[in-house]
Amino acid sequence: MQRLDTSLHTSTLRALLAGLLVLAALPSFAAEGATETIPVKARPLAELAVYPQYRAPASVVSDNDSRISAEVGARIIAIPVRVGEVVKKGALLVQLERTDFELALAREETVLQALLARIELADYQLSRARALSQKKVVSEELLKQRESELSSLRAQLAGQEVALTQAKRQLEKCAVRAPFEAIISERLANVGELASPGSALVQIVDNRHLEVSAQLQASLARSLPQVKRPELVTPQHRYPLTLRHIVPVFDPRARTREARLRFNADAALPGSAGELVWRSERPHLPAELLSRRDGRLGVFVVDGERAKFIPLPHAEEGRPAEVSLPTQTPVITLGRFRLQDGDAIKVEP
Repeated sequence: MQRLDTSLHTSTLRALLAGLLVLAALPSFAAEGATETIPVKARPLAELAVYPQYRAPASVVSDNDSRISAEVGARIIAIPVRVGEVVKKGALLVQLERTDFELALAREETVLQALLARIELADYQLSRARALSQKKVVSEELLKQRESELSSLRAQLAGQEVALTQAKRQLEKCAVRAPFEAIISERLANVGELASPGSALVQIVDNRHLEVSAQLQASLARSLPQVKRPELVTPQHRYPLTLRHIVPVFDPRARTREARLRFNADAALPGSAGELVWRSERPHLPAELLSRRDGRLGVFVVDGERAKFIPLPHAEEGRPAEVSLPTQTPVITLGRFRLQDGDAIKVEP
């Protein structure tokens, strides 16, 4: 009986001791369950912002880079231009043999003169028939016949005038002329060769309507329209440009879009290659200040006594990200790895 009482007493003491331990631990558990204030450091966006410079391969292209071809078949007798020369609109580029076309023109002129003579006779005969018809000397049938002959000859005359015009045009095509002011970039034929319709003779480049063509990655294509001072940089010079258009076509193989820009003043030579260079005029945050939460890249800022996560929809890993926040916005620089949106924070100096 005494052993039972002792056992009960020991069990009671153990239960009391366990209860005291639980009570002692409750403040600790409560403290751990309370919201933790995370120490952080922050700096204004104006002190952190960078304005990255971008580059893209570019070249100078002409609106008209044309292969001038023969329109008639004839032997080449002269090419009075040399590669590198600048020619005016209408300047003679290639002279083709004219003899066959001159003979064809002379033949058509002869046919035309014969028709005019026949029309003159038919007109006289019609006038005589009308006069005699009034005197009832000739039949009405003969009068109609004379009228029909004259109408037929006049129709032939109209057709012959068209044929004569075509012969003149063929003769004119023996002189191949520049359709615009241009630079001779290549001779594609030689004197003595037989040119056929469509065969290329010379290559010319319009030197007045020049643009810069650049291939841009998709992310850069969003940045360029915001820039006021893009430049073409070549080994010899820097050329200020103005954006004309970003072509609304995406190249799936190169994953690029083409930008076309105009020269503001002097233009580079056609075919020149270099780099399109521009600096963003909007603030960007360095890549090391970006955080990823819920699959989105963004930045933590101070919002009173709490951290606020602001997603940046166009941000990319490893690249500065454009932000549209006031320049005095405090951006969290240290302590952000532990943060979640809405966490309580304490900004340390």
